[in-house]
Amino acid sequence: MRNTTKTVTAVLAAGAFALGVAACGSSDSSDDKNGPLIVAASPVPHAEILNYVKDHLAKKAGLELEVKEFTDYNTPNLSTQDGSVGANYFQNQPFLDDFNKKKGTDIVPVVTVHLEPLGLYSHKVKKAGDLEKGATVAVPSDTVNEARALKLLDANGLIELKSGVGNEATPKDIVTNPKGLKFKELEAAQLPRSLDDVDAAVINGNYAIEADLKPAKDAILLESPKNNPYANFLAVKKGNDDDPRVKKLAKLLTSPQVKKFIEDQYQGSVLPSF
Repeated sequence: MRNTTKTVTAVLAAGAFALGVAACGSSDSSDDKNGPLIVAASPVPHAEILNYVKDHLAKKAGLELEVKEFTDYNTPNLSTQDGSVGANYFQNQPFLDDFNKKKGTDIVPVVTVHLEPLGLYSHKVKKAGDLEKGATVAVPSDTVNEARALKLLDANGLIELKSGVGNEATPKDIVTNPKGLKFKELEAAQLPRSLDDVDAAVINGNYAIEADLKPAKDAILLESPKNNPYANFLAVKKGNDDDPRVKKLAKLLTSPQVKKFIEDQYQGSVLPSF
């Protein structure tokens, strides 16, 4: 990661925060509509985008914004559900659908902001076609992102998935694997660190950027943004989408200023989706 100390601190903070909620009950930031809107977010690019809004746009709009960074994909939704935070910004619709189904939560999207193209990266080959037979490819271990990774490989001819397979595809759904690729399932945040140990890894855009990888330049395969269902959005617990603070933030996140910030800051590695 680009900043190991920051990452470890964020992980510890997330754990302590979750334990505090379990032990003491939630503070339910969503109940106090006059207080700051606390938003849980992945560090890059989500928290960076939110902090741009906080530093440059929120005050003029009459919005007090607090950004809490988390490095995992579970705590933000759980904290949103129990009211520890008022909103989150880190996920896409297939991931949220799967999470709500498995955890019994009722988180809903508010506004779509950006796409982080998923990419295949390697320290050992320059082209996907150069992967040797029996090469090991690391993929995200969570259901939706693993399926997304396999679809990327399918779309580029490295494997063929069973017809009609959806967002729960696993390596068991591969019907053709001409290179005999082997798959190693890892938690998404660990994937950049795996590049020296595997032949290639499919990495989520936010974790790639944190690891100083430039998706638009460094990925040997990259998702197309066209008709892509994996755009990231601001989300809240159902019923809180009418919160005036949430409405203000939704408007700011889809403003021309934020669009320009995303384009200038990430140079094609993160794409505005509004």
